[in-house]
Amino acid sequence: MTLTATAYTEPPGALDALDQALVQALMLDGRAPFSRIAEVLEVSDQTVVRRYRRMHGSGLVRVVGLPLGRRVGLFESWLRVQCAPDAALAVAEALARRPDISWVKLASGGTEINCLTKARTSQDRDVLLLDKLPRTRRVTGVSAQTILRVFMGGPARWCGLDVLRPEQVAALERPVAARAQERYTLDEAELALLSVLGKDGRAGYPELARATGLSESTARRRVERLRELGALYLDVELVPAALGFEAEATLMMTAAPARLAEVGAALAGHPEVPFAAAVTGTANVMAVVVCRDTDALYTYLTERIGAVPGIHHVEVIPTLRNVKRAGMLVEGGRLVDPPPAPVRSARG
Repeated sequence: MTLTATAYTEPPGALDALDQALVQALMLDGRAPFSRIAEVLEVSDQTVVRRYRRMHGSGLVRVVGLPLGRRVGLFESWLRVQCAPDAALAVAEALARRPDISWVKLASGGTEINCLTKARTSQDRDVLLLDKLPRTRRVTGVSAQTILRVFMGGPARWCGLDVLRPEQVAALERPVAARAQERYTLDEAELALLSVLGKDGRAGYPELARATGLSESTARRRVERLRELGALYLDVELVPAALGFEAEATLMMTAAPARLAEVGAALAGHPEVPFAAAVTGTANVMAVVVCRDTDALYTYLTERIGAVPGIHHVEVIPTLRNVKRAGMLVEGGRLVDPPPAPVRSARG
C-alpha cells in the first residue's frame, strides 16, 4: 500500500497527493502546528488549514487522541459475534453505539460482526461478554480473544503512506514514548481531556481548559505529560476507500509461540497492515489488512504472508462494511461522531 511521490500530483483516490502528505504529517505528530506542517510541505499556512478543514469537515480524515489501553488499565478484547443474517446489521449498529467498543465491522457474508472492546474494568467486560451479548436476540455465538501485545497500531506508526521525503519525515516525526510496564491511573481532569481529544485530537487548549476546569497552560502541560508517559497517543483515522483501497480483511493466524515476536515484527513492516497484535486463542495473531483490490489481497497473502516464517495457518475474514472506526461511526463512507448516549443493552 506504499504511495510514493516526489510532487503533489496524481491523486489515487478521494485524497490527492498534497492531502496525503498532510495526512502523513499528522500521522507523525497529530498536534503539530499547521504552520510547522506548512513549512515542511513547502506550501502556505492557509493551504494546509483549508485542506485539513475540508478533509475533516467531509469526514474523510480525523485526528483523535486515545488512551493506550495497556498503559491505563483498559481490558481490550477482539470479539467475533455470529448472528442471524437478518439481524447482523442491527446488532452491529447497537454495538457501535456503546462507548466501550471502538471498532465494529460486518464480515463473513453478513453473519459475523468483529469488534474491539476497551472496557475500563474486568466487570464491565464480563457483563458484555457473559450477560448482554448472550441474551441479545438473534446472536448465535460469541468468541473473545484478549489483546496481548500490539505490533502495529496505536503509538506504532502505520507505514502505509510514503509521500513525504525522508528529510520531511525527520522534521516532523515525534519520538514514540518508551514502552512502560507500570499502570498509569487517569484522574478526573485527564479523563475529561481524553473525552474531548477522543472526538478531536487537535482540539485547542482553550476548549480543553473549559472541559476540564484547568488553565490553558495546565491543560497544555497535562496533554504533553500524557503523551510523554505513553498514556495518550494521537491517531489519524481515515476510510481506506479515500485512498483508493477497496479490499479490507482481518487475518487470524496461528504461529508457534517462540516465533510470535518475529511474526509480529514482520507484519509491522508490511505497509498493507495498519493493525496487528498477538491475541489469546488457537489463532494467536491477528492483523487488519488493506489492499487496493482483491487481486492485490491475493498477492499479499501469497507473496508477503506466505514468506513469513512461523505462520502455520491463516483464516481470511473479508470486511463487508465498517460500522465504527476508532470510536467514530462510518456513514456513507464518511467518519461521523456517534450521538451521545448512555451505555445500554446491545440488543438488536
